[in-house]
Amino acid sequence: MHLEIWGCFILLAVAFVTDILTMKIPNIITITGTLLGTAYHVITNGGTGFLFAVKGAVVGFGIMAIMYVARAVGGGDVKLFAAIGAWVGVPLTLSILLYSILAAGCIGILILICRREMMVRLGGVLRSVLGLIVLRSISPIQALTAKDKPLTFPFMLAVLPGAIMAVYYS
Repeated sequence: MHLEIWGCFILLAVAFVTDILTMKIPNIITITGTLLGTAYHVITNGGTGFLFAVKGAVVGFGIMAIMYVARAVGGGDVKLFAAIGAWVGVPLTLSILLYSILAAGCIGILILICRREMMVRLGGVLRSVLGLIVLRSISPIQALTAKDKPLTFPFMLAVLPGAIMAVYYS
């Protein structure tokens, strides 16, 4: 395995532990990870390495920023994907992101099943969609989102397996 993969996994291991314990990924981890990933590529490949790291960081940060605006992830996750991108570049960052989202979906479904909330939530969604069709108004959907508390868990529970799958299948 290449050194940049090891650097990325060390970053992910530290982020995993802090996210599980505190539900936060501190800036010291994400900013240091971004700087170290960029420095590694500059040292090994000069200007080309710098561009590789910057492109990866911008893509990782940009996509996750959109997810942050949609309130799907926290700010630490956004900065973490900038660091991931700096270490492994655009293609592997996108792959890690895809596998992480798939893993998060599976984890969310398992949590709903274990809490026995799945049928209640699906029923609420179905009632809201039917209300939208019958009333021709978005108020049923707005009411659904206003009263339902979102399901949250540390995204690192999905990112670490997502990264392992992305590296394994690449």
